[in-house]
Amino acid sequence: MTRLNELTLGTSCVGEEMSIEEYLELCARDPSAYDSAEERMLKAFGEPVKVDTKDNPRLSRIFGNRMIRRYPAFNDFYGAEEAIERVVAFFRHAAQGLEERKQVLYLLGPVGGGKSSIAERLKSLMEKRPIYVLKGSPVFESPLGLFSAESEIGQLLCDTKGEYKIPTRHLTGLASPWAVKRLDEDHGGDWRKFKVQKIYPSVLRQRAICKVEPGDENNQDISTLVGKVNIRRVDDFDQNDPDSYSFSGGLCIANQGLLEFVEMFKAPLKMLHPLLTATQEGNFKGTEGIGAIPFSGVIVAHSNESEWQAFRNNKANEAFLDRVYIVKIPYTLRVDEERQIYEKMLAGSDLANKPCAPHTLNMMAQWSVLTRLKDPENSSIWSKLLVYDGEDLKDIDPQAKSAQEYRDHADKSGGHEEGMTGSSTRFAFKALSQVFNFDQEGEIAANPIHLMYVLKQRINADDAQKETKERYLKFIDEFLKKKYFQFVEREIQGACVDSYEEYGQNLFNRYFLIADYWIRGEDYRDQDTGTTSNKNQHNNELEKTEKPAGIANPKDFRNEVVHYVLRYRSEHAGAMPPWKSYRKIAEVIEKHLVGTMETILPVISFRGTQKRSEQEEKDHGKFLERMVVKGYTPKQVRLISEWYLDNKKSS
Repeated sequence: MTRLNELTLGTSCVGEEMSIEEYLELCARDPSAYDSAEERMLKAFGEPVKVDTKDNPRLSRIFGNRMIRRYPAFNDFYGAEEAIERVVAFFRHAAQGLEERKQVLYLLGPVGGGKSSIAERLKSLMEKRPIYVLKGSPVFESPLGLFSAESEIGQLLCDTKGEYKIPTRHLTGLASPWAVKRLDEDHGGDWRKFKVQKIYPSVLRQRAICKVEPGDENNQDISTLVGKVNIRRVDDFDQNDPDSYSFSGGLCIANQGLLEFVEMFKAPLKMLHPLLTATQEGNFKGTEGIGAIPFSGVIVAHSNESEWQAFRNNKANEAFLDRVYIVKIPYTLRVDEERQIYEKMLAGSDLANKPCAPHTLNMMAQWSVLTRLKDPENSSIWSKLLVYDGEDLKDIDPQAKSAQEYRDHADKSGGHEEGMTGSSTRFAFKALSQVFNFDQEGEIAANPIHLMYVLKQRINADDAQKETKERYLKFIDEFLKKKYFQFVEREIQGACVDSYEEYGQNLFNRYFLIADYWIRGEDYRDQDTGTTSNKNQHNNELEKTEKPAGIANPKDFRNEVVHYVLRYRSEHAGAMPPWKSYRKIAEVIEKHLVGTMETILPVISFRGTQKRSEQEEKDHGKFLERMVVKGYTPKQVRLISEWYLDNKKSS
C-alpha cells in the first residue's frame, strides 16, 4: 500500500514558465523549442528499423527484395508497412515545409481497417513532446507568432548570420485576437511582458489535441471548428471583443497539435470551409468580428471509400480535393499478420487467457483474407493466399504466380482496389467472441470446428448479396475444412506415435541420402543389407515420399533439399539438421507419415471404449496427454477426434 500511495494519476502536463526573452534564447540554443507539430510528430515516430527483405525468404517474396522501414511507434500495426510509410512521408514532407504542411492527412479505407487506430496512435504520439505557448492563450499559440519575418525584430530573429537563426516560416506575425488585445491594452505594446509556458499536449485535458465528429445540418455548424461567442460574457465585453469569444472550436484547441476529424465527409459542406484557410494560410476566422485566429497544427481526417467517392464526384467540392493527402488503409492481405491482429485484440479482453485450440486464429485469418482477394487468372485463390503470405509454391503448384504478378492482375481487373473490400477485423473479432462462448454450459474456449459452424451461421444471417454469401461459404467447404482435416491428421499422428520425432528424422536422413545419390547419378550400396540400388530405383523410392505431398517438380525439390542439408552441415560441424527445421521437407514427411493412420484409429476414438485392449487404453491416455501439451483442452481433444473420424469415413 505504501508504494501505491506514492503514485499519482499524472500531472497537469504544464512545465516550466519563462520570460519571452528567455524563450528566444532557448530557441537560439535548441531549435526543437520552435518545432512544428509535424517535426515533433516525426521525432515521436522514432528512428526506423531498416529491413533488407532479401535476407529473409518470406519477406523477400512479399516485398520483392525491397528495403522496408519499420517504425517503433507502429510495431503493433501488423501488415500495414506501406500505409505507415505513407503516413510518415506526409509528416516528413510537411516538416520540411513542403506542400504537405498545407494539406489534410486523409486516411481512406474500409470499415474496421485500422483508420481510427492510426489516428489514435498519432494523438498519443503528439503527447510525447512539449510545446511552448503564450501563457494564458486560449489557442495555445506559439510566442513566435508575435513576430513577423518582415519586421525589424523578425529580421533579427531569422538572420542566418545572427544569434537566433529561426526559419522565417515560424515567424508568421499571426498573433491571436486574445494576444493582440493583451499586447495593446495590457502590455502597452511591449511584447516582453508576455510569459511563455512549456506544456505537453493532452487528449484528456483538451490541450493541443482535439476530436471533431460530424453532425447534421440542424445541429452542427462551423462553430464546432472555430468556436463562438460566449453569451455569458457579452454583458461585460462587446460582442466582437476577444474576451467575449469562446475559443472552444476544434481548430482553436488543436493549434500546435492535432485535430482528428472523424468521418469528415459526412459533415455539412459549410462546416468544412474553415479548413481551407486553416490549412492554406495558417489562420481562420471566427464567427464574430474578431481578428484571424492562428492555426499551425495537423488535421487528420478519415472515412470509408463510399463517402470519399460521393464527395469527390461532387463538382462543388473541387476546392477541397487539392487540399487532402490521401493514405489508403486497406485490410491486410497476409494471413500471418491478420492472425497477429486477432491476438492483439484478444489480448485486450477477458478472452486473453482462455484456451484457444491450435489453428483457430489461423483459420479465421485465412477466411478473412480470402474474402478480400480478387479471383486470380489461371490460378487457385488458395495459392494466391499462400503467395501473399510469403510462401514458396514452386514445388507444390506450378500454376502459382509471384506476389507481384497477382497484384498486377488485381490492379488491371478494375473495380475496388484489392484489400478495400471483404470481411473486416471487427467481423472476425465478433465471430471469435461467439466461438469462445459457443459452449454456454461448459468451458470458455475456441476451436476451429465451432469457428466453421459460427462462420456459416453469420454468413447466412448477413444481408449480403446471394453471390457473396455463396462465395464466402465456398471458402469454408472447399478450403478451410479440407486444409483443417489435413492439419488435424498431422496433429493426431504426432500425438499417437511414440517414436514420431525419431521416425521423422530417420525418414529425413534417408530421403537426403537417396536424393544425393540420385543427383550424382551414382549407385548406392546399403551397408546393413548389402543391396545396391541404381538411379531408377532411387527415383522410385523418393517418389514414395514425394507423391503423397503433391510435389509438382521433384527434380528442383530434391536439389533444394540436398543443398539445404549440405549448407547446414557445413555450418554445424557435419551435424544433420532437425527434420522440422526446413518447413518444405517437414510437410512432405508429415504427409508421408499419414499413411500409418489406419493402425491408430482405435487409439484416438472416444467411442466404444469397452472394446479397447489394455494397451490401446494406455496408448489412448498418452494420446490425450500429448494433445493437451499441444494446446488442446480434454474436451476439445474429444470434439476434434470425433470430427476427424466422422470426416475420414465420409472422405
